[in-house]
Amino acid sequence: MSMAKRTDPQSPAPHAADSHDLIRVHGARVNNLKDVSIEIPKRRLTVFTGVSGSGKSSLVFGTIAAESQRLINETYSAFVQGFMPTLARPEVDVLDGLTTVITVDQQRLGADPRSTVGTVTDANAMLRILFSRLGKPHIGSPQAFSFNVASVQASGAFKVDRGADRTRTVKRTFTRTGGMCTRCEGRGTVSDIDLTQLYDDSKSLAEGAFTIPGWKSDSFWTVRVYAESGLLDPDKPIRKFTKKEMQDFLYREPTKVKVEGVNLTYEGLIPKIQKSFLSKDMEALQPHIREFVERAVTFTTCPDCDGSRLSAEARSSKIAKLSIADACAMQISDLAEWVRGLDDPSVAPLLAALQRTLDSFVEIGLGYLSLDRPSGTLSGGEAQRVKMIRHLGSSLTDVTYVFDEPTIGLHPHDIQRMNDLLLRLRDKGNTVLVVEHKPQTIAIADHVVDLGPGAGTAGGTVCFEGTVAGLRAGDTITGRHLDDRAAVKETMRKPTGALEVRGASAHNLQGVDVDIPLGVLTVITGVAGSGKSSLVHGSIPAGAEVVSVDQGAIRGSRRSNPATYTGLLDPIRKAFAKANGVKPALFSPNSEGACPTCNGAGVIYTDLAMMAGVATTCEECEGRRFQASVLDHRFGGRDISEVLAMSVTEAEEFFGAGEARTPAAHRILERLADVGLGYLSLGQPLTTLSGGERQRLKLATHMADKGGVYVLDEPTTGLHLADVEQLLGLLDRLVDSGKSVIVVEHHQAVMAHADWIIDLGPGAGHDGGRIVFEGTPADLVAARSTLTGEHLAAYVGA
Repeated sequence: MSMAKRTDPQSPAPHAADSHDLIRVHGARVNNLKDVSIEIPKRRLTVFTGVSGSGKSSLVFGTIAAESQRLINETYSAFVQGFMPTLARPEVDVLDGLTTVITVDQQRLGADPRSTVGTVTDANAMLRILFSRLGKPHIGSPQAFSFNVASVQASGAFKVDRGADRTRTVKRTFTRTGGMCTRCEGRGTVSDIDLTQLYDDSKSLAEGAFTIPGWKSDSFWTVRVYAESGLLDPDKPIRKFTKKEMQDFLYREPTKVKVEGVNLTYEGLIPKIQKSFLSKDMEALQPHIREFVERAVTFTTCPDCDGSRLSAEARSSKIAKLSIADACAMQISDLAEWVRGLDDPSVAPLLAALQRTLDSFVEIGLGYLSLDRPSGTLSGGEAQRVKMIRHLGSSLTDVTYVFDEPTIGLHPHDIQRMNDLLLRLRDKGNTVLVVEHKPQTIAIADHVVDLGPGAGTAGGTVCFEGTVAGLRAGDTITGRHLDDRAAVKETMRKPTGALEVRGASAHNLQGVDVDIPLGVLTVITGVAGSGKSSLVHGSIPAGAEVVSVDQGAIRGSRRSNPATYTGLLDPIRKAFAKANGVKPALFSPNSEGACPTCNGAGVIYTDLAMMAGVATTCEECEGRRFQASVLDHRFGGRDISEVLAMSVTEAEEFFGAGEARTPAAHRILERLADVGLGYLSLGQPLTTLSGGERQRLKLATHMADKGGVYVLDEPTTGLHLADVEQLLGLLDRLVDSGKSVIVVEHHQAVMAHADWIIDLGPGAGHDGGRIVFEGTPADLVAARSTLTGEHLAAYVGA
């Protein structure tokens, strides 16, 4: 009977719950999106393509992922929401069929000196529990194995009120055993300060002996507190200080002193410098301060813990002859084997969870890392894959996973492995949305959405929606370039010299000797973890005039934009000031010319506590950011707000000729256009730029530097297939102008275009760290002796 019912044409209609198999987006207007409406199939792999700046991230991250996250946050109580980031509703008419979104983006992991691969993935937490249960001798709780927890002892008495004027004194003693090394405070390195960089000992304090940036002679808090503390003779040269004066000057504990009737705290120079400069993230310091710190401070491995960050007690407790420091220093693939060999029923669930986490590292291609690797040293691609680890073994289904170029930093050999992971997530019943440029990953998509046709204001529309075969046949930029193949270069430039690297042993390099040719385009390649960055960033001899351009985040608030970051605003302000006979400061939205109502932000932010804050366009300046009187001053027929609204391409034309001709501004704009950022508007906040855009912005600012050697870290990051050609042209121009360009890169088009290739390998971690090929791309293709050679040969069709 049931069989008849199934084949019966009169069978009931599908269940209403099964009809929601699409994510519908209608009228999306986030950033440069122009009323975009699309339907994305659920439980399928959808790839979003398009040139850099076409609106892919705005659609996937700024619209779909942002709204899903906001709706989930709204399910919590107002109290809990108060502790969470507040999100505004994206500008979109209808968003229907959303599921819970898990975002795996390219944001670098925090560069906090206390953060390691183990701490960010919870592997350390599990290892600490394991050692606290099985370690011999037993030294305490999991905290006793943490390099972020200091040992503390305290005792004291307090009074307990019993009412009716009766009190009782209670004595308490408190102890906590932590694993932190006391010498380096859990950092693994100790700093040694070069005193000659802090002061000139031939001068007295009154004569201005200090050479520390920002220490002005009239400052109460710095210079005068030493000179007028009464503890030191301000007129005696520092080199003539007695032993006690020198001790007070350099190391005295904080002491209250009076200077001109003001109560101040006097503290020895060394602890003061450590607090004011060394406790901060180096990358966050201003350039001139960072230069001073690099000059004055040398960081060496802590002699007490040998860089392990852990106390002697924590290192004394062992399991199967291994301490927790040894376990964290091992390559993760080896550590996974060690954990597999442990068998104790009392911690069986913990061992299973730790085994799963470590196996995920290996599976995702990060088995070459160690758990004690500082998280700030991971590349963008490595950081993204580390974030994936917690999702790989997840039992959740019907979730939307959103990936931002997951193949960044991956050798063609590793991309296949990443593709398998994406397909496995999909096959578990999840929706997978991927923003991607690599043809290898576009090829596995069930559905493709191509945005464009151009970047910035010329983008923001859907050019194609359908299958990969349809994209190939379609007449879009992505479709036309999908099967592009760069040919191996016929003629090679002749090197003008060489950078000699001898006995390089940073990280996993195994005593590498190599001559990196100068005056040509050199590409350093190899599988992820083979030692490319260690060779380029850790082994190039000091003194070589090297300009390093990486993908690290640009420091800047929403008030910073390409014009302020590149120094372009300075010649523009001066040109406006000269033409109108007023001060240049009037033409800065962060200075005197700022609109008084919004303080030059252009918008007014209203904080609504646990609800999303609202940014409303300032009514007085209508978002222009300047006082009305400033906008009366014109230059070349335009006011300053109109200039900041221009794209780089428009501004290049505007400042290049006619009455607005400004050579200093035009030179910077030419460099921005050269690196493919012609679509950016001059006033666009830096916080809205992608990783690839940030790197190209840095490259544009460094192109005027004096350095003769440029080191670029994967410059094709975030670049569309069509833009790679423009990048190759730029690299050629840099080399032809007399610069030496060294590129760490996996993109086969860049390899084929190189004059010289250095291939590291053969594998990752301790299986890598050796030079497996040096020579021309043509020789590499002909030999096919390495993984890179095989993939490059397949790419060029040899």
